[in-house]
Amino acid sequence: MSLCLFSGLLMMLILCFQELSSIRQTVKQDKPLMYEDWKESILPLLDSTPLKFKSEYFGVEEYFAAKSLIASRSFEIDDYHGFGMVPLADLFNHKTGAEDVHFTSTSSDHESQSDADDNYYVHADAGDDEISTEKSQLDREESSASRNGTNASGGSDLESSSVSGEDHTVLQMIMVKDVAVGVEVFNTYGLLGNAALLHRYGFTEPDNSYDIVNIDLELVLQWSSSLFSSRHSRARLSLWQRLGYSGCDSQDAEYFEITSDGEPQSELLILLYIMLLPEDAYRKLDLTISTAGSQDEAICVCLSEKNNIPLEKATEMIKELLLTESVCKALHSLADLRESFYGLNSKKDDIEVLRCCSIRDRKLYHSLVLRVSERRILEKLRTCAAIGMKSSLKTTKISSLRKRLKRN
Repeated sequence: MSLCLFSGLLMMLILCFQELSSIRQTVKQDKPLMYEDWKESILPLLDSTPLKFKSEYFGVEEYFAAKSLIASRSFEIDDYHGFGMVPLADLFNHKTGAEDVHFTSTSSDHESQSDADDNYYVHADAGDDEISTEKSQLDREESSASRNGTNASGGSDLESSSVSGEDHTVLQMIMVKDVAVGVEVFNTYGLLGNAALLHRYGFTEPDNSYDIVNIDLELVLQWSSSLFSSRHSRARLSLWQRLGYSGCDSQDAEYFEITSDGEPQSELLILLYIMLLPEDAYRKLDLTISTAGSQDEAICVCLSEKNNIPLEKATEMIKELLLTESVCKALHSLADLRESFYGLNSKKDDIEVLRCCSIRDRKLYHSLVLRVSERRILEKLRTCAAIGMKSSLKTTKISSLRKRLKRN
């Protein structure tokens, strides 16, 4: 084997491992929840004397495999049925934001198309070993009611069905739009980015407009600690939280989202702005909390005074005003820190490896698609920061001019 070929294969394996490691971590976080389900629902059956189930067929690993298989092919039919598996439904592949069909019970015909689009998604063609554990409390209550033979209002399902005359045993496949003869018909799992698709179903889509990049709060604190003392960072974070702000939550982690266009989440901008405030402005903002009518008003008062503009205008321009020169530099630094997760190879290297990778090598191919997509988003974040910096310099000049005019 040539040295060049060996190096290429080694790099591909490293790329695959790095990208899939985060997905595996998420799956590991799912497993304790599934274990609790097994202990609550299956274990009592094994201890039941009359049933006499063989434990080797109903262990935890067997439960994980069965639940993953069912979850990857189940979809929410309607409020009556909840989640279920429907014969023939998994014939249709997923396409983000391009649904051709959906399935619903005949009793749901009166619902609007928009409601149907929001509520009914077929989950098909997924990887067998991917785990999906999302289930709302309402789903649990409905499942419990179904097991007890009652509906949400306390009556029996049969009684409710007979009174209403609805036939809950029949499902309809509804065409959302016209499809040309010979063209594949698609369903959709929802508006999901590639990270969610890879985690739940085991595949990705090139050029997915719903892709995002997560920047953990811990990464922001790491950036802050490189510039300020830990006491400074803790105090500024505390003020941000007391103002009522928070990031997105995923089990035991808090993070901020960067959209596919490179737009940072507003809560991240506010946190960076507070982190970078001069001490006197920070103390003034701290005092404003008690008098401000809302969390945004406190920030807007600060922005209004700093830029010498009316409060109403500051409220309208809040995102533009938050993109100060220092905040834009911070965004660029965060993009670099996040990029460092991918190792020493460049985005161009990743694109070249992806171009040469066969789609038959599913794990490597889909991890590379996700990786390249995320790196493109980080590049857009840098561009967004650069544009914001130019705009900030103009705003600063205008603000300085206003101050001079006031003095005169």
